[in-house]
Amino acid sequence: QVQLVESGGGLVQPGGSLRLSCAASGFTFSSSAMSWARQAPGKGLEWVSGIYSDGRVYYADSVKGRFTISRDNAKNTVYLQMNALKPEDTAVYYCRRLGSWGQGTQVTVSS
Repeated sequence: QVQLVESGGGLVQPGGSLRLSCAASGFTFSSSAMSWARQAPGKGLEWVSGIYSDGRVYYADSVKGRFTISRDNAKNTVYLQMNALKPEDTAVYYCRRLGSWGQGTQVTVSS
């Protein structure tokens, strides 16, 4: 079955960086579009970024220029490099492929 396992979250100061990883299994990763979404405390789910199998990438306006999504098909892994982090980036970050979601990884941006 489809499994998505996120890692790389943590506590970081404003302006800092983190790289999230999502290890995928149970499907043909190289031909799948992947995306990241997040849920901040008390708020709804927000789509953050997506990457197609052909490498095309998309970003929410709120993270454009600060976040970079990438994929390594040899490792069945999708990444989210997050730079210039802000307190409002604090959320649980989820990896998604179609209707499947990972368990999430917490990102907290605070001084």
